[in-house]
Amino acid sequence: MSSLTYDLTLAGLTVGSAAALTGIGLVVTHRATGVLNFAHGAIAMVCAYALRQCVVEWGWPLWLGAVVTLLFLAPATGVLLERFVFRPLAVLGNDPARTLVASIGVFVLLVGGAALVWGQGARADAPELVPAGPWGQLAVVLVLAAGVGAVIRWTRFGRELRAVVDDRELAVLGGVDADRVAAAGWAFGSFTAGVTGVLLAPSVRLDPYGLPLLVLEVLAVAVVARMRSLSVAVAVALGIGIAQSQLTRWHPSGWAAPLVQAVGANLFVVALLVAALVLPGVGTRDASAAPVGPRVRTPPGAWGVAAVLFLLPLGFAGSDLHTAVQVPALAVILLSLVVVTGRGGQISLGQAAYAGLGALFTALLAAGRFPGLPRLPESAALAVAVLLVAPLGLLTGRPAIRRHGLALALATFAVGVGVSRFVFAQPYATADLSLGRPAGFEGDRAYYVLELALLALALLATRALRRGRAGRALAAMRDHEPGASAAGVRVPSWKLLAFVAGAALAALGGALLGMGLRAFDATAYDPVRSLLWFAAVAVLGADDALGALAAAALLVGLDAGARGGVAAALVGVLAALTGRFPDGPYEALRSAWTRARVPRRAVLTPLGSRVRSRLAPHPADRRAPHPAAAPPSPAAAPRPTPASARPSAAASRTRGPARAVRPPLLTARGLRARYGGFTALDGVGLEVPGGRVTAVVGPNGAGKSTLFHCLAGTLRPVRGQVRFDGRDITRLPAHARTRLGVARTFQQLAVFPSLTVAENVRVGAEQGRHGGPRAVERALALFGLDGPVRARPAAGLPTGTLRRVELARAYAGGPRVLLLDEPAAGLDTAEVSALATVLRALAAEGTALLVVEHDLDLVAGLADVVHVMAAGRIVASGPPGRVLDSPEEAAW
Repeated sequence: MSSLTYDLTLAGLTVGSAAALTGIGLVVTHRATGVLNFAHGAIAMVCAYALRQCVVEWGWPLWLGAVVTLLFLAPATGVLLERFVFRPLAVLGNDPARTLVASIGVFVLLVGGAALVWGQGARADAPELVPAGPWGQLAVVLVLAAGVGAVIRWTRFGRELRAVVDDRELAVLGGVDADRVAAAGWAFGSFTAGVTGVLLAPSVRLDPYGLPLLVLEVLAVAVVARMRSLSVAVAVALGIGIAQSQLTRWHPSGWAAPLVQAVGANLFVVALLVAALVLPGVGTRDASAAPVGPRVRTPPGAWGVAAVLFLLPLGFAGSDLHTAVQVPALAVILLSLVVVTGRGGQISLGQAAYAGLGALFTALLAAGRFPGLPRLPESAALAVAVLLVAPLGLLTGRPAIRRHGLALALATFAVGVGVSRFVFAQPYATADLSLGRPAGFEGDRAYYVLELALLALALLATRALRRGRAGRALAAMRDHEPGASAAGVRVPSWKLLAFVAGAALAALGGALLGMGLRAFDATAYDPVRSLLWFAAVAVLGADDALGALAAAALLVGLDAGARGGVAAALVGVLAALTGRFPDGPYEALRSAWTRARVPRRAVLTPLGSRVRSRLAPHPADRRAPHPAAAPPSPAAAPRPTPASARPSAAASRTRGPARAVRPPLLTARGLRARYGGFTALDGVGLEVPGGRVTAVVGPNGAGKSTLFHCLAGTLRPVRGQVRFDGRDITRLPAHARTRLGVARTFQQLAVFPSLTVAENVRVGAEQGRHGGPRAVERALALFGLDGPVRARPAAGLPTGTLRRVELARAYAGGPRVLLLDEPAAGLDTAEVSALATVLRALAAEGTALLVVEHDLDLVAGLADVVHVMAAGRIVASGPPGRVLDSPEEAAW
């Protein structure tokens, strides 16, 4: 080995060791808590600053500062985060979206707090804890990895940790203190973050923004390790570190040389892009059960107040107006998050990249440096830049089609980091660029008027995506993506539309921001800004355009009127308290004000009211029942039906002649499906004829749900065929099958809580075969939802009502085949009887019904044909009177 190769290998081991420490901390934290700690880099930065403060500013011995920083401050930070930030989220159910917002909030809080305490300038005098060279750092990595591996494998705590990772609720029932395990995981993860920051600080720039971003870039090592394997994380980190160091000797030539050199110098970023966009996503099963951030109710008169506040700067002059011109531009950028995250329900951590591309393309077009296009006036350059950036939204839109939650967050963040490193940070793209303003708008006041006009247009475009058919489709996708697909919503197309529209708005706002500053500043669009903007919009109301306006005013106003970092610290506090105030700061303040103003009065239960009336029979002492205790409205209850009692299995065997058999509408032949090495379906075939009710029963694990998913289009079998009315639909997705006439319901309710009952049903009608008001009204009337309940939001309605809403939505699309997955789950006897009557009526109209159900009495009284499944096969088929008395039924 040559001397240069050896020296470069040692340098690569130094970088790889720091990356390996980050990977170890992220893996341990995720295994103990299920959280991808986006704040890992910020904790590393704070610990590095703390050690410098102790040693350089206060003159402590290095060993004492290291002990205080690494053995007390870092673990205590992790314990405090677990106790006050993430444990309340665990109580709420560890929703991936809320957990992500909290994690980013901690990152933003620590970055803003560090900027406030230590300033934003870079420090070059960080103390060196481990001597220069790779061996000391490598020894630390190997000792930590071996120690953690031994603890996880051979100790009681390790067994408890593995139990919590596999099934937290079951582990708690088994006596494991999951909170203690989580606290220990956070303490160790923060300790490794502190070690990483202390080791990196002497060799890199120590500032509140650079070091946290550098640590976040090595997320790839934990992602490649699937957030589980410490050995894989260490090996990948060391391998990438050595490869990146060796590539520094490569000096390519030609027009692409700067980009190739940038790739070689940022190999961890390349690995992050590959890990996030190509490899199977970490947390791909995560899906937000609710929109990101709270739904904020708009205060009365808020839009009027906002209009006045945005017009006020027209009376400013000098530096005040120069600062104010940044607010409308930033508001347009944040509106892009309202479209992507608030309307579409998609997590996007890369909007700063599109904003920066908008500013960069505008500057290049105005300077005549954009390849293939002539020099354009600033106004034309702005419009063309937006049109050029909008299709680039597919960079994040395509991964979003199959990724959710954490996996989508990583993909969008990786795109933002990649654009920042490979475009904005390269002199060949951004050297000597300036941004002028459109002709006639050079002055600050005139330019502010132009910004207000463009902001108004952006608000109208955002509003258009909330109203009408488009708004209902996006809301359905945001509230319950599988349910939206089952209702016929083209989920992939709407996701792409949301990201493309978001990229266009971000590009417009980014160009306006650059024009306001009269320069292209790459630091204004770095990935840390993306995290800050996402957190601000999430806590102030991602679903409301007013939240974007408030966030823009807050971010610009606070940092302009105080030391830099105030806005980030405040946004970080609000985001970190997501678990404490899940409905957002406005609702928390409003509730506190209401409680303070209105005296609390005891409300008697109905039993208490009857006791009081007997004890005090005088009319003057009687009280009207409290509205909360009033019986439900008749319109909200199921309508009376001819069947007043549930049919029994015995009664079903004495029913009249069966309905005439029609040709099968839906046919399955030889379906085979596997999960890993387990065969869930093994050559299953059945027919679902029109005008009849076909039921599938069997024990848990028999393959009923897998069969259902193959028929509905949410799972593609590895072998076999599904045909509808003679057409092969095996490869068609769920929404395409719905539009053909195959609708479904879900075992777990699939309704859209942000929409009213009528809007839920309208989504099914608009996306199905036969849309229109008449189909909506018919469905509402058939399922007893045409009373006052039709105008109520679905959120908070009783289970029985929501079952009827889901059925009405499926029916409104005019399906020829209706697939019902345990439709009686959660219903009482009267509701099941009413459901059975409606289903018989649908079958009488010619609809083909396939029911997967555990309630054998319902199956016996409803079905014409019953198929019994066991071990992935159909083991018995026939009329319910014969099949439900068979030995196969008795066995389970």
